[in-house]
Amino acid sequence: MVIIIYSKEQVQDFKKTKEIEKQVIEKCQKESEDALSNDACITTNETTSNSKISINNATVEDFQSLPGIGSKKAQDIIDYRNQNGPFQAIEDLLKIPGIGDSLFAQIKENITL
Repeated sequence: MVIIIYSKEQVQDFKKTKEIEKQVIEKCQKESEDALSNDACITTNETTSNSKISINNATVEDFQSLPGIGSKKAQDIIDYRNQNGPFQAIEDLLKIPGIGDSLFAQIKENITL
């Protein structure tokens, strides 16, 4: 048999961790009734995705997953990239006809080079 005796600091850390875990679960439950599955918080909200789309490697389908980008604009981005080479900055998307400041503002958080 093994007996583990925790220090007061370890107990306090454990209590803090349990409290944070409780807050995360409560937040998850507030967001969706079906959010908890096998003790994992699962959301279907696409905006929570942490993966960014690389504008230098993205396909038409990748671009279409961005807000405000349809098949025509997605193809225009790829055509521009093929004619002018890789983008040097995400702001280069503003050079493409049909992509203005407002559309760029919608997608800039979801793209990378």
